[in-house]
Amino acid sequence: MAPTLTDEQIQAGDTYLLNLILTPEGQADPAPWYRRLREELPVFTSSTGGIFLSRYDDCRALLRDNRFGKDESAPTRRTMLPVEDSPEMKAYRQEMAARDRDRPRSMLFLDPPDHTRIRGLVSRAFTPRRIEDMRASIAVLTEECLDEMAERGGGDAIDILGYLPVNVIGELVGVPRQDWPHFRVLVTAGVVSLEPGATLEELKGAAAAFEEMWAYFVHLVAERRRAPAPDLISALLEVEEAGDRLTEDELISTAILLFSAGMETTQNLIGNGLGALFANPDQRARLWAEPQLVASAVEEMLRWDSPVQLDGRRALVDADVAGVEVPAGGAVMTLLGAANRDPAHFSDPDAFDVGRDEGPPLSFASGIHYCLGANLARAEAQEMFAGLIRRFAAVEQAGPLEQRGRMTLRGYRAVPITVTPR
Repeated sequence: MAPTLTDEQIQAGDTYLLNLILTPEGQADPAPWYRRLREELPVFTSSTGGIFLSRYDDCRALLRDNRFGKDESAPTRRTMLPVEDSPEMKAYRQEMAARDRDRPRSMLFLDPPDHTRIRGLVSRAFTPRRIEDMRASIAVLTEECLDEMAERGGGDAIDILGYLPVNVIGELVGVPRQDWPHFRVLVTAGVVSLEPGATLEELKGAAAAFEEMWAYFVHLVAERRRAPAPDLISALLEVEEAGDRLTEDELISTAILLFSAGMETTQNLIGNGLGALFANPDQRARLWAEPQLVASAVEEMLRWDSPVQLDGRRALVDADVAGVEVPAGGAVMTLLGAANRDPAHFSDPDAFDVGRDEGPPLSFASGIHYCLGANLARAEAQEMFAGLIRRFAAVEQAGPLEQRGRMTLRGYRAVPITVTPR
């Protein structure tokens, strides 16, 4: 059993969490707060009753433990923090909770058997072969981004290079090219709903964005029923197992999930990866000199500054985690960014090493909810960084990197760069 925490320890841990998640300093550099939690309170029960894990082995075990599920929402993440919401925020959360009870939920928030059934059907269309077949398309779309960067001599990497995942997932899912830019705006607004520090206005904007995406896909699915195309929506319409198919609501929910997750996390991976290289110029020089290290460099980018920093679970039954009893319904948050810097699992974890080979980070989670698009994200990032090395003798930071101020999906608003063609 884990020792009972003193009032002083609980107060200290609450302070660490607030600094980590809700302050600009914590959002800019979460590593010091992760370190304090990992070293002082690795299994921390906050004053709210929520449990926070920061060690690699504890997080991985929790993510693989089927006694814990994904029956959670953004308000759950918010209520795990020791903050008092305004009456307006409380009323809005209650309104959204009541509305969402009658709506189909994303596979991201489903538990078995519903999750097993839907993921099984989706996996029959979203196959490794389909991802591998996308390689040629990813290469073409990458070159389009690099051509624009070369023509400008630089620019904002998020604006230019960050379009790659929008283009790739748009082509994969079947969203027409002319709609990709608008979808980028909608997804960026929508995913803020996952942030524990989201404001009331941001949550309202996220809800409006998802409503617009839902209406869009209702129309697109109807079109694909009439005229199938070589895209994922058409494949999902056809996929069947033992007489079972996805309902239209399930298909639309899946399309929105794939587009949202596939765009935002990979865009952040590219931006965070550049940020890591700029913060470690010796490793940038090494990667340019040894381009065969691109695959391991991408894994290190995922580890060192993960695009996903937080992932929550809820106990489906009375359970325990790392020596702490968790009642059914109890919430547990895995701090993936902290786990990826755990010295018990990674040697010299605060060092960025493009040649590191110590196993995968937890950036794509683990267990039954392991990211369905992990291999696609890796393929895109590998193509992008290999292309940067091939096309440019130098890629330099050209101004301050601007954080988005988010923690669940961590990334930059702007990464200004200059490039020197070979």
